[in-house]
Amino acid sequence: MRIYKEFVFEAAHFMPGAPETSPYRRIHGHSYRVRVTLQGSPDETSGLIAPFEDIELILKDVHGELDHKFLNDDVEGLDNPTMEYIARWLWGRLHNELPGLAEIAIFRDTCREGCIYSGPNESGA
Repeated sequence: MRIYKEFVFEAAHFMPGAPETSPYRRIHGHSYRVRVTLQGSPDETSGLIAPFEDIELILKDVHGELDHKFLNDDVEGLDNPTMEYIARWLWGRLHNELPGLAEIAIFRDTCREGCIYSGPNESGA
């Protein structure tokens, strides 16, 4: 069984790996929606995989680190803030605090695009 909690954040960034002529090399911003999914069996007493209030408190911290920030400069470890790297960064921040973390999905709804990350594989990717 899986449960999820979502949060949104607004942030600016640029893509240092984009070609020099690409508009993505310039600073621009996005509205991001993040879905954090936990997998497990409901506790026999509470009937819950995890209390949503507990998940929300943990996500509040990472939200504060990302919201209205210039990702390349303001967030350590996101000097190349692709959705793929943001998903990995979030996994690194959350996997010890959220037992059963199964997936992190990042959406840029206005662009109709996203990224889903299910944790590192054996090669660390």
